[in-house]
Amino acid sequence: MRSIALIFIAIGFLMAIPLSADGQKGYELGGWLGTSFYFGDLNTNLKITKPGPALGLMARYNFNNRISVRSTLSYGNVGADDADSENNFERNRNLSFRSNIFDLSNVIEFNFFKFEHGSQTYNKTPYFYGGFNIFRYNPTTKLNGQKYSLRDYGTEGQQAGQEYGQINGGVLLGGGFKFALNRHLSINIEVSTRFLFTDYLDDVSTVYPDKTLLQASRGDIAVALSDRSLSEGLGAAGRQRGDRKAKDQYTFAGISVMKYFGGIECPEISRIRN
Repeated sequence: MRSIALIFIAIGFLMAIPLSADGQKGYELGGWLGTSFYFGDLNTNLKITKPGPALGLMARYNFNNRISVRSTLSYGNVGADDADSENNFERNRNLSFRSNIFDLSNVIEFNFFKFEHGSQTYNKTPYFYGGFNIFRYNPTTKLNGQKYSLRDYGTEGQQAGQEYGQINGGVLLGGGFKFALNRHLSINIEVSTRFLFTDYLDDVSTVYPDKTLLQASRGDIAVALSDRSLSEGLGAAGRQRGDRKAKDQYTFAGISVMKYFGGIECPEISRIRN
């Protein structure tokens, strides 16, 4: 999927090269509101489970009526629970997590049709975009009613100081539909997925650690958080806990309102010449 995302980004960039500069140019600012959900080791069937709230601020610069670049600062909350799985292994593994996400993305956006604010003809279009993001996350879970930050307990045997980082990145691919309400305002409805460079958004990636070593270095709570399995022997040292080959993903879906501050350039044919 990361390769597909990169191809889309490259196609969008190449398509921008021959486009005329006529049409709208300028900035748009706005905000969005929606939901966020996660796919990974605790949601392997790509089901929309445990969606959380999401919102953000957006800034877009239009080079013309087809191509723009956009930066978005977003917040989302994602999570999953093995108890919701239809897979016997996953239900017996019995792990869960939630995480706040603070996301900064930069993308190239391509309109399928010409789009111009204030136009009676070119006032709506589907669009797609691709780019990159960086984000901060911190998976947590509850044990006996108490909330714990999983990273702090080295649940897969990480030594103190060797835990996975709380800041990571990914490749982003998304699309949506926009329509202008008037000369200044537009509505954007869209969905985008981040294909992450980490497999630890959910704190699950590799195998169960040696519990004796984990207890010695991190304590009893770390052992209890690492292995919450319902079947005896499932959490033995070296047995599969996650799938390190498949990185995690999260998705934002929402509606944004954008205000346009740019102008409409006259086509070259309409300009007065000396």
